[in-house]
Amino acid sequence: MSDYYNAFETSPVPAPGPDAVPPEPFRGIYGMPAFVTIPTSDLAESVDFWCRGLGFFELFGIPGTLVHLRRWAFQDVLLVSEGSVPERAPAMRISFSCVLSQVDSLVEACRALRPDSVDGPRDTPWNTRDVEVITPENARIVLTAARPFDPASEEARNLAAIGITAPVTGRGDNEGHA
Repeated sequence: MSDYYNAFETSPVPAPGPDAVPPEPFRGIYGMPAFVTIPTSDLAESVDFWCRGLGFFELFGIPGTLVHLRRWAFQDVLLVSEGSVPERAPAMRISFSCVLSQVDSLVEACRALRPDSVDGPRDTPWNTRDVEVITPENARIVLTAARPFDPASEEARNLAAIGITAPVTGRGDNEGHA
């Protein structure tokens, strides 16, 4: 992995740690480098769930047709009105970063709106805590929070075995997202 370099400054995701603070919702207009488009048969219900459950906000909308949602910079979702949605959630999922301090409140908010919508949280071998949420339009969403990097952990050894070592983040610490 010697061709890669530290570029953490391009991301809104803060360095992991118990005191990590999520960035403010990003209201700027930019050319989106990537986004997800999700069909919904009930635009109002979907917007409500994404905003109150998942912490997104409405950047703009075209009444009855489309709503552009966002959380942090580069976390863009377009909800598009369609006649029907799949009956089951697909195997494919989209992940959105959050910080550890948000995991419990996001789980509670989603469960309050749709009690059976949440699976997790669970810790992963790649050093994150993940929560899977099935939205009203049957999208499979993963909220993922980096855990503080412990160079002596099993996760660090697993990552090092495939050539991923903790980068120096340029944020005054040695914690990195692997």
